[in-house]
Amino acid sequence: MIVKQFLIMLGLVFIAQLVIWFQINGQFIWPLFSRNIFALSLLGMPISWLLIKATKAGYLAYEGMLWPQRLICFAIGIILFSVLTWIFMEEGISTKTMVCLILSVTIVLVQVFWN
Repeated sequence: MIVKQFLIMLGLVFIAQLVIWFQINGQFIWPLFSRNIFALSLLGMPISWLLIKATKAGYLAYEGMLWPQRLICFAIGIILFSVLTWIFMEEGISTKTMVCLILSVTIVLVQVFWN
């Protein structure tokens, strides 16, 4: 694994997932978001750009393999979604959600450390 590309992938995916969460869930927090759905949908282009760049960095990090970076990106999305939903929507983390979070972390660890 090429560490520099891996870190680039992680950073880009983290930013993209963060923006996506606010883009689709901000409507439940701020009335301004509810009134400006079309404007929020315009974030799709920069989000897509971030994810395309993240995919390329992940592909390079894993020397031509797509599955490892895809699974890591999925897990990062699940983890970030859970944390942001807990913080902003005050939805508790149930036992079922905790098991899913543990599985997500396990997916990341397997992809990073299993040769």
